[in-house]
Amino acid sequence: MTWRRPTRSASADDLLAKLGRLTAQARDRAEMHRARVELAEALQREMLPSALPALPGLRTAAGYQPARDGLDIGGDWYDGFRLPDGTLGFSIGDAQGHDVEAAAFMGQVRIALRALAGAVADPGEVLSRLNDLLFSMDTDLFATCTFLRYDPGTQVLASTRAGHIPTVFATAGGGCLIDDADCGIPLGVLPGQHYPVARQRLSGTGAVVLVTDGVVEGPTFALDDGLREVARVAVSGAADPPERLAARVLGVSTHTGHADDAAVLVLRHGGPQDGPRRLRAGG
Repeated sequence: MTWRRPTRSASADDLLAKLGRLTAQARDRAEMHRARVELAEALQREMLPSALPALPGLRTAAGYQPARDGLDIGGDWYDGFRLPDGTLGFSIGDAQGHDVEAAAFMGQVRIALRALAGAVADPGEVLSRLNDLLFSMDTDLFATCTFLRYDPGTQVLASTRAGHIPTVFATAGGGCLIDDADCGIPLGVLPGQHYPVARQRLSGTGAVVLVTDGVVEGPTFALDDGLREVARVAVSGAADPPERLAARVLGVSTHTGHADDAAVLVLRHGGPQDGPRRLRAGG
């Protein structure tokens, strides 16, 4: 009986060639993914406002921090704008999904909300119409959102939420309210939804703090724990300049072990006045 050793070319060479092809494909996929993440982050940053409005008695600031690993970029936004009737509109939200599609959807939601706010006075009606508009679009994405309208004549802040994180109200005297009143469901899920409106007069010196879930929730932090930490920071910094408070609130996200991106919006009422600023940490 004659024994033959198997030829190397029939096995090892083919295996090495296949390994080379797989390595090249993996490298191409990694480069494509990195390009999509960079595009999503660029889209999101360009879609966020370059400045926020302010009035005597109201200063504003915001902060944004990308996802730690770059995989969960794209959905968070904040916004502020003047309305034809002299009031100010503010919004913060989180569009479902990540990457380029979420960034593009976020831009659509933000611009549609601006347009509706200029035509409809009631904040709840604004979100109701926005919800129906998104539901009619050819997409399976949805978004959470808080929308505020501030009247400088009455100093009344009207707010409504669509499945979003509760708003924190803090005063320089140590008072604090986490507004977890009833809210509507996220935008784009079901048509014909009603969004309750709460109204509060912003008297004295204090701050209104709005965040996305990347700030207050993560693998090591429950939502309630994160909100309590934001409330603690807001109370201790209610008399601070809004950009300083926004940076401190954004810093809460470093304790949550979050993977998502994070956004903060601060409305500081009372106290010394100067111009609006935007803060972006981590970028």
